[in-house]
Amino acid sequence: MSVSLAGQLVVAISSRALFDFEEENTIFEGNDDRAYMQLQLQRLDRPARPGVAFSLVHKLLAFTTPEAPRVEVVILSRNDPVSGMRVFRSAQHYGLPIQRGVFTRGSSPWRYLKPLHANLFLSANDADVRSALEAGVPAARVLPHAARASEAHPNEVRIAFDGDAVLFSDEAEQVFQSGGLDAFQRHEADRAASPLAAGPFKPLLHALQQLQQASTERMRLRTALVTARSAPAHERAIRTLMDWHIEVDEAMFLGGLPKGEFLREFEPDFFFDDQTRHVENAAHHVPSGHVASGVSNP
Repeated sequence: MSVSLAGQLVVAISSRALFDFEEENTIFEGNDDRAYMQLQLQRLDRPARPGVAFSLVHKLLAFTTPEAPRVEVVILSRNDPVSGMRVFRSAQHYGLPIQRGVFTRGSSPWRYLKPLHANLFLSANDADVRSALEAGVPAARVLPHAARASEAHPNEVRIAFDGDAVLFSDEAEQVFQSGGLDAFQRHEADRAASPLAAGPFKPLLHALQQLQQASTERMRLRTALVTARSAPAHERAIRTLMDWHIEVDEAMFLGGLPKGEFLREFEPDFFFDDQTRHVENAAHHVPSGHVASGVSNP
């Protein structure tokens, strides 16, 4: 019988996004891959420390059981196969049921996202993330220096999204950058009843809503929209989600206030935003990733 990942939420993640390989990465980026392989081999029995996206992966995997495999996590890494042994051993140490991995020894691995039918790709490599987004796969560059997730919600996956150029298209952002705030507010108020086009992360939010329906006492899912929009531009965002038949649990319309402190209170396992200044601000408080999408990311 053939194996299929159909019907599952598939997360592809680089080893550096899942585990803290920053020390080892200095050797890898020095183009001395044999020294990197040797170091990883020497540390084979030393579990790597959790990385920025570890909490997100750990909690998502709690949705899956042998009877109902709802989530699949696949390592998709520029590491070599030898170093991949340490990645799998580290996953086993933490009880992560990760079985599949692709290791490309320095070559870009993004092209394997399509046969995996990946719903999300997380990597610390900007070029790989941009290639994935261009191929139509929701993807974000994790910030390895970002804060780690809070342990306050062990039975709840919390994910926060920016709106424009992430969940929604960058249509409104283009108006803002060309005409300023007043033009943006008029544009959105005039089109309040017209849904925005989908952004790169709309398919992920849809897949997460399906997963949310499988919530149990063991693990639940909570989502938040965290946007610089304010009234009257809030209405178009809400109506767009209603048109998509997608619900979010919380919505923050911050009118340009820094997002970091609000995210600190929400305590997400991961936050996605297209603007580097918002991501950097958030990274002081929560695990964060940059979505290189839209007019702000030429």
